[in-house]
Amino acid sequence: MLRLVQAAVLGVTALAMGTSVFPVRANAPEKTRPNILFIYTDDHSYRTVGCYPEAYPWVRTPNIDRLAKEGIRFESAYIGTWCMPSRATLLTGHHQFGVESMRMKGPYPGSEYDPEKCPFWPKDFRKKGYFTAQIGKWHTGVDTGFGRDWDFQIVWNRPRFTENHQNYYYDQPITYHGGETKILKRYSTDQYTDWAVDLIKGKGRDKSKPWYLWLCYGAVHSPYTPAKRHLKEYADIDVPTPKDIFPPRPGKPEWAQKIKFWMKGPDGQPMWRKRTLTSWVRQYHQGVLAIDEGVKRLLDALEETNQRKNTLIIFTSDQGFAWGQHGFRHKVAAYDANIRSPLIISMPGTIPQGRVCRAPVGGVDLVPTIYEFAGFALPWEMHGHSLMPLLKNPDADWPHPVLLTATGQKFGSDTNIIPKGNEVMHGPIPWYVMLRKQDYKYIRPLKENELEELYNLKKDPDELDNLAVKPGYQKMLEQLRQEAIAELRRTRCGFVENMPAVGKKP
Repeated sequence: MLRLVQAAVLGVTALAMGTSVFPVRANAPEKTRPNILFIYTDDHSYRTVGCYPEAYPWVRTPNIDRLAKEGIRFESAYIGTWCMPSRATLLTGHHQFGVESMRMKGPYPGSEYDPEKCPFWPKDFRKKGYFTAQIGKWHTGVDTGFGRDWDFQIVWNRPRFTENHQNYYYDQPITYHGGETKILKRYSTDQYTDWAVDLIKGKGRDKSKPWYLWLCYGAVHSPYTPAKRHLKEYADIDVPTPKDIFPPRPGKPEWAQKIKFWMKGPDGQPMWRKRTLTSWVRQYHQGVLAIDEGVKRLLDALEETNQRKNTLIIFTSDQGFAWGQHGFRHKVAAYDANIRSPLIISMPGTIPQGRVCRAPVGGVDLVPTIYEFAGFALPWEMHGHSLMPLLKNPDADWPHPVLLTATGQKFGSDTNIIPKGNEVMHGPIPWYVMLRKQDYKYIRPLKENELEELYNLKKDPDELDNLAVKPGYQKMLEQLRQEAIAELRRTRCGFVENMPAVGKKP
């Protein structure tokens, strides 16, 4: 039976012993269930968060770092490859190829889905007694699900208002509870936080019910606009030039040699749109500061209302973002620089504090985790695994590899046929299958005769040394290739038997 480990004083001890102090059962009254605050950022790399050792030494995120001190920081999290499929995963518990009926339609980012073929799990939480709320960016179909999936919803419906799709920070058309839409003039990060704080304090919700809030910030997506109060931050910073910002990139496949976002400036500095790499990285990091301030306000609101110990907090992003690594100014590609997200899970008194989990995990694991915390059975089969064993003991054996697939703008059974060409949106990046198992990452491009990639991330965290081209690693390459196929079959992937042949080694 699914259980929620919930304790006030003896919680950490009980978790270490693997026992439940205060289990929540499927028929328990709602008041015993935890609140759930899911803080979700956009294009937000783990490298921007100070508690991650890969962050630049000048990064300041004291409040997100505090969240890590009061919970578990996951070293390697792969939530998705870009905005829309990541969100679809967190609404369904499925990989992109399993999100049936979701599709792009009309001007970008227009999209639609059939809620009968593609149900979102907050609908099930509502039926089971939760008050469900969503604030901020919406990017999965023009139907936001208010009244079906959400009791409370204040959103920027990006797929509906396509002409405003880059208004990430100002002048957003905000739709209130499925009704009136008004233009938001305030800085969006601050306003989203205000709405979330009000909800936490009880405004607009049924106080008799446990609540789930999905808070979706637009920061730090392009145009990477900081709040005006942060424009002078990080004035004197050092940003080392990534080793493979310019081609050639030895050992990497042909498509990766074509990545050329950056040009050499007069003094050799990498430049994009007549600005240096350092200036872009500075602006990007300035945009994170308002998120960090927002986290403080959210934590303060929970403490002021005596809800902190009964609120599960998940902090993560849709994916990361590369600034020069492998030549990118981009997401999507299977390298950690592009797609690895921060992930912190916290609930003092229930989850161990100040711990680091080194097991790689995926976005598909988060929904089963939420369900187990709430004490509910899953409403349908999901692709991931509850992280509860790792939340009890971050050092526990974790036998599950992380699968991630990139299928461009295609979802569900529309991915069964792999295109021979590349989709314009993602340039030369082909569709791919990625498998992360312990220290190793395997990447199989879904393009005829394109080179596979294999990296030991412990020895080669920058992913510069492709072991797939080396004779001594062919046995491991074959093993991970087969494990990736097995995971695709387990999750009923439609293209698994139709993948193009792998490329020959140079």
